[in-house]
Amino acid sequence: MGIKTIGIVTPGGDAPGMNAAIRATVRKALSEGLHVFGIRNGFAGLIYGEIEELDWKSVSGIMDLGGTILHTERFENFSDPENLATASEELKRNRIDGLIVIGGDGSLKGG
Repeated sequence: MGIKTIGIVTPGGDAPGMNAAIRATVRKALSEGLHVFGIRNGFAGLIYGEIEELDWKSVSGIMDLGGTILHTERFENFSDPENLATASEELKRNRIDGLIVIGGDGSLKGG
């Protein structure tokens, strides 16, 4: 069965290299035949359905941009059971079966 569709999220604060990581992840995933979605505004975007498909063109020319093209947002209440259930439903609705979290320690805990 395997993973067919991944989502990429950049929660928390932004840092140098996030766009490079997004671009590399998207291009590698596409070359492996996967579908890729970007989740805007961190984990809040996952709750509010701010999900868009990413392709080769959408990550072209982003290497020199500051921040992250997906934007970030700190979302302190993400771990509340209701929010986790909503996030899970959004992942299922978009058929996302793998989630790539690009960030630091706090982002890892949320993911």
